[in-house]
Amino acid sequence: MKISKWLDKKEAEGVDVSHIELPEDLANEEAPEETIFFKEIRPCSILCTGSHPFSTVERFGDWYYCRGHDKETGPHTTRQQWWMFTKDIDLAIKTAKAHIEEA
Repeated sequence: MKISKWLDKKEAEGVDVSHIELPEDLANEEAPEETIFFKEIRPCSILCTGSHPFSTVERFGDWYYCRGHDKETGPHTTRQQWWMFTKDIDLAIKTAKAHIEEA
C-alpha cells in the first residue's frame, strides 16, 4: 500500500494523521515522488558523523510530509525529530522553514 492511500484510509477512519507515525515497513518501502524543500545546516565537513539540523518537505501523492531536526547552539543537534503530514503545501513549506530558521 502507498503512503498516500494509507493516510487517506486513516483520515477516513477519523484519525488525526497530522502527527501519525507510519508503520516501519510502509515508511521504508516508498520513496517520495518529489522533494519540494530541503535545507540543512552543516558548518562542519561532509565527513562529520554528528546529527545536523535540517528541514524537508516531501510529496507522497496528495500528502506533504515535512520533517526535520531543530537547531541548537553549536553545529549539532540532539533534539527529537519533528514531523507533520498535511495536504496543504503552503503550510508544509511554512512549517519546515520556521523550524530551520528559528534561533
